[in-house]
Order: sequence, then structure tokens, then C-alpha cells
Amino acid sequence: MKIRFLLIDGLNLIRRVYAAVSGDDGLERVDDTRHSCVQSLQRALRESKPTHSVCVFEGEEPCWRHHLYEGYKANRTPMPEALHANLSTFNAAFMDIGIPSVSFSTLEADDVIATLAVKAAARKGFVIILSTDKIFIQLLSDDIVVRDHFQKHTLDRSYVTNKFGVPPDRFVDFLALTGDSTNNIMGIPSVGSKTAARLLAQFETLDNILSSAYVIPGRLGDAIRTYAEDARRARQLSYLRTDLELGLNLKSLRYEKIAD
Repeated sequence: MKIRFLLIDGLNLIRRVYAAVSGDDGLERVDDTRHSCVQSLQRALRESKPTHSVCVFEGEEPCWRHHLYEGYKANRTPMPEALHANLSTFNAAFMDIGIPSVSFSTLEADDVIATLAVKAAARKGFVIILSTDKIFIQLLSDDIVVRDHFQKHTLDRSYVTNKFGVPPDRFVDFLALTGDSTNNIMGIPSVGSKTAARLLAQFETLDNILSSAYVIPGRLGDAIRTYAEDARRARQLSYLRTDLELGLNLKSLRYEKIAD
């Protein structure tokens, strides 16, 4: 049987649902969020029909990106106290519908998901990443897709090319140029998505753009030369690691439907 692996970006799901649930930051809102998350995941299970599934959460300690750049995610709104204190109840609720949860203290969920996705695809599996985080675009292939569960839309290669003007394999260089405001990563000021796509269409890679900055006229060329190191750091921060040793056995993540 071919592997169909549903990988869930845990906090992405929970924070998006929490923001949509009305009420004060208290236990009642947390309970409503948990119930809605379970319903969302039950729908995802019906739609994706996975053979394997896991929900990945963030580690509690700083990851390698924080050590590389202390401003990483510094603009993020802190998680409400009641929600943070009750995250373990989400793990239990997800397990009740057959989805285990994992986290690693110093690893970011994005890198864990990327590693699991690439390893499953290498075993001729098909991977669905449930997340609205565009960082996963760089992983897209014939065997890996990203599912926006809320918009009911699957991101594939054609979607990325049409929306951003670059193929998935150039998306990290695209972010290096534009920056990523959601993670407080600075790229090259004044370079927006259209300019980034045009530069990559002309020069193909970030390295080519930086080495050719002297032939790019006006303020754009000046900005590229001035902020070249910021772009290189943004590229490093945006790359997802796919080589982590996680010690997870795929058999332990096999999805067994639990009767209602």
C-alpha cells in the first residue's frame, strides 16, 4: 500500500482556529478552540484518507534560527496564557481521533515537518502538509503538496508559479529578496514580490543577482549591494532542514481510524 502521510502544523492550526473563535482569553475559548480543531482534523482525515498521520508542535526552547538571528519571530504576538497552559489537552484530543503529536525541545516544527515529508516522499509516499505557512512552498513536488485547510485549497507547483511568479525551487531565494514579515526576517528593502520575481526570471538565483548588482541601475542596484548580507541571512533562515535525525518510526505514525 502506498503511503499517504498527513502532516499537521499543530500551532498553525490551533492559532488560526483560536483567532476565529469569539470570546475572552480564557478556558471557555480554549475549550471551543479544541473542539473546533478536532472537527477540522476529522474533516482533513476524511478528505486526505491518510495511511499515516502526525501533528507536529514547536519545541519550547530556542532553535538554531534564534541563535543565528536574535530577532527571529520577535514580532510574534505571545500565545494567550490559558491557551499555552492547556496545549497538552489538544494533544490528548487529537490522539482520541487517532493522530499522535510530537515535538522536540530545540527543533522548530517547520524543520521536523520538512524532514518527515522528504523522507516519506523518498519512500515513494505522497505527503499532504496541513498548514497555511508559505514556508512549506519550497518542498512542493509531485509527491508533496500543502493543503490550506481553511480555504479548502491545495497548493501545488502551478499555484505557486501563478501567485508568486517563481517555481517552488526558487521560492527560498524569493523570500531572501522580499523578506518574510511573519517571521521578522528582513530581505532587501524596496524589493517586493513583483520585483523579486522579475529579478529571478532574469538572473535565476539569489547568488547571481547579488554578483550582478553592479549592472542593475538606480536605487534597486544600490539596495541590493547595500543589503546583500541581509538577503543571504534571510535565505539561510528560510531554508527548511530536511536532514534531521528524529528517531521516529513510520510504523508508529500509522493512522488507524477510531470509531465514533
